[in-house]
Amino acid sequence: MSKLLLIHTGGAIGMAPGPKGLTPMRGLVESALSARLPADMKLVANVFSPLLDSANVGPIHWNAMLEAIRTHPGLPVIITHGTDTMSFTVAALSQTLVGEGRRVILCGSVVPLGEDGDAEANLTLAIEAAMQEGEGVFLAFGGKLLPADGLVKHQSANSVHRNTQQNEKLEPPRFRTFTERRLAILTLTPGMPGEFLSAALATLDGAVLRVFGSGTVMANPLVLEAIKQAIADGKRVRAVSQSEDGGIIPGYFAAGAALWDIGVENGADETPEAALIKLWLN
Repeated sequence: MSKLLLIHTGGAIGMAPGPKGLTPMRGLVESALSARLPADMKLVANVFSPLLDSANVGPIHWNAMLEAIRTHPGLPVIITHGTDTMSFTVAALSQTLVGEGRRVILCGSVVPLGEDGDAEANLTLAIEAAMQEGEGVFLAFGGKLLPADGLVKHQSANSVHRNTQQNEKLEPPRFRTFTERRLAILTLTPGMPGEFLSAALATLDGAVLRVFGSGTVMANPLVLEAIKQAIADGKRVRAVSQSEDGGIIPGYFAAGAALWDIGVENGADETPEAALIKLWLN
């Protein structure tokens, strides 16, 4: 009998009405998935305790997912997950599992199971996708099977989309996990005080810096000095564009030259999520 691994982390897909609103309910996802499996397939369930709102998912939970996947070699995997931080988790898994020969399908929903929404269709699509050939990390959502790299959440209510410019080739497998590091995504804004950026970078081990357009920065000496000092202290600063399409093009505008002169890394067309995971792993 073939087997399928379910890693149920939480999220709206497995919630039910409670006294104070929607709340996670154990057994809901497991039952719905089991009912949809072929008769010759057995479900192996790994259920987080407690079940999490995806706002609380982070590196220790990515490691838990990786451990569960690697503890069951060869099995196709479905991970049910909330949509708010789905893009971070798919970036984390797609970069750590590359080359390991695994097929992992992430699945979530806006409306819980049993509420006449999108959950049932997304779960059915995830099962169909998990049973297909080929390795990789994918998202089953909104009637589409999307490769994980470059996923971003566009709206708080109903959609996750893929940035189609994300196409970087990743390194060979090293069976990596996430160590404790102080990393963050920082966004340049007009008028940002250099003192603020300096203080933020001082507390971090590295940062993804969302810069303007194709790679420009304000001509504020305090902002540039804050970035320069962080890099001089051995901290990596990786630039990505605040625009979803097009990416970074060093040298295109003179207003961005200072970034490359002081040693900021070019994140090219990476999403902020993918760039953050790259800092974590490399």
